[in-house]
Amino acid sequence: MPELPEVETISRGLAKRVTGDVIDTVWLGQKPEPLKSPAAEIVTTLEQSRIVAVRRVGKHIVFDLERSGARVGRTLLSAKSRKGKQLRKESRVGAARPLPTAYAEAGEGARPTQASPTHTSAQWIVHLGMTGSLRICEPQAELPKHTHAILKLASGRELRFIDPRRFGRLSVTKAGDFAAGGYEPLEVELDRFTSLFRGRKTPIKSALLNQKLLRGVGNIYADESLFRAGIRPRRRAASISREQLRKLFLSVKEVLQEAIALGGSSVSDYVDADGEEGFFQLQHRVYGREAEPCLVCKTPIKRIVIGGRSSHYCSKCQK
Repeated sequence: MPELPEVETISRGLAKRVTGDVIDTVWLGQKPEPLKSPAAEIVTTLEQSRIVAVRRVGKHIVFDLERSGARVGRTLLSAKSRKGKQLRKESRVGAARPLPTAYAEAGEGARPTQASPTHTSAQWIVHLGMTGSLRICEPQAELPKHTHAILKLASGRELRFIDPRRFGRLSVTKAGDFAAGGYEPLEVELDRFTSLFRGRKTPIKSALLNQKLLRGVGNIYADESLFRAGIRPRRRAASISREQLRKLFLSVKEVLQEAIALGGSSVSDYVDADGEEGFFQLQHRVYGREAEPCLVCKTPIKRIVIGGRSSHYCSKCQK
């Protein structure tokens, strides 16, 4: 699953390439799982909106939109027309798809939506789930099989949401007030950080993954941060001294900043908005290195399961 550094990398890449562009039309696939908001609401919110900014909030990518005027939106839903079905059939075999023509010829296969009132701001929120990605493509680029949304931009490019396992989610808010909860680990202060874990009987690894406490920290970077702080993942959060929490505080920030600088970790399906892999996986000291020698003391790295998640640590370096 893309974690904070991966989502930050994607958000920065998208911000450079689509800020100021206008969303002309929206195509949504036939699978319902990716849609957290109703399809019609997503379409009426996105179409004819200008992308003001793209930023990360926790593990979410948030597109800040500027909207004006009422209109009737039309969405091409692939399961609703013969042309849509044929379009999807062609996409499954990798045929390039001329979206502008498809939209122009949608005709009766396009579903009219309710006229939306005037709005000055709205947001499109994307959670990538396990295997989701957002790609900027030319219209003639090959259409991957698991494409669930395509935004045709006024610049002539397409913004595509691709997700083979369909754990990602797309939603909109017309109020422009999305909040992910928890504290931002790159911004939280030391006193607040230490207070989050005080008195908690859960393992420190589980506490780090609790998005209600810190938003965006995932499995990879929790393991790497705990290693640098010298703390075993099974330690009760309440048993960790203030000095050890201070080291963890610094380690979390250090690991996340290093990972962002290297474009994140490509250990599964992760690629950035240009389809490029990250490089921080080459710097992993414990994650994914079970039975390999510790880079500090040569002790074999151990793997355990905490709360259903794999955890990697060095039994000598971490106490």
